[in-house]
Amino acid sequence: MPDGALTLLLSPIGLALIGLCIGSFLNVVVHRLPIMLERNWRAESAELLGLDAAASTDAAASASAPAGAPARAGSDAAAASEQANLSLWSPGSRCPQCGHVLRWYENIPLLSWLVLRARCSACKTPISARYPLVEAGCAVLFAAIGVRVGAQPAALLWCGFAAALLVLALIDWDTTLLPDNINQPLLWAGLIAAALGWTPLPLSAALWGAVAGYLSLFLVTWFYKLATGKVGMGNGDFKLLAALGAWLGATMILPIVLGASVLGAIIGIAMKISGNLREGRYVPFGPFLAGAGLVCLMAGQDRVMGWLGWY
Repeated sequence: MPDGALTLLLSPIGLALIGLCIGSFLNVVVHRLPIMLERNWRAESAELLGLDAAASTDAAASASAPAGAPARAGSDAAAASEQANLSLWSPGSRCPQCGHVLRWYENIPLLSWLVLRARCSACKTPISARYPLVEAGCAVLFAAIGVRVGAQPAALLWCGFAAALLVLALIDWDTTLLPDNINQPLLWAGLIAAALGWTPLPLSAALWGAVAGYLSLFLVTWFYKLATGKVGMGNGDFKLLAALGAWLGATMILPIVLGASVLGAIIGIAMKISGNLREGRYVPFGPFLAGAGLVCLMAGQDRVMGWLGWY
């Protein structure tokens, strides 16, 4: 690729356009990955218990149907078949209400939602504003990384880091899950990038950042369980903070935890006052860890340390 074309691709505008497309794919991941994980867990459980995996999948499809929905001949079988074959790549995007398969021009990031006036072209069911917001948010993140890093290949690496944090935050908010399928590759990618010199951290700093990230939350949760007999946090949060440490270093762990705690407390109090707390009366911590990690990335270590009065 000519230098001029590469510079344009890695410019904030070029990265923003890439971010729109990646954001569209992230919407697919956020919706489908939890379904795929649950399908695999059901299959593994059925195998361990000596049950019929197909029957377990049929039961899951029936349970996922809307309450009070009329029975339709073959509907459960069709839903079970679709779940069995579901992947991040197929089947193509479709309306969840009527099953209309989106044409290519109905699947253009952001633009199609505006042209369709936020409604399915077939059944006119409203399309959630979250889809274009995720696409636009990803575009803004990628453009900001372009400004922060400059027009160099490392910008693509940090865009991948930001995209992983965005999808983890959304999945955790929806399901209270932080999938190992994303957490673990993110951690290893940070360590490998440091080993290859693609990030400013030496490998030793990235390794100790991962250790500090994991142990900090693990020890807090362990002591909390000893004191109260309750589990205060899931293992996914430990792994996410370990990944953040591998990318950003041990010195950023405390600012990330502090920022996530403050933001989580504010959002949690606001949800409690408004009566929007989910069952169990808790707010997942992963989205705030991811958000604080992105803020620390954009601000840089010197500025973050200055905020804390350490410089």
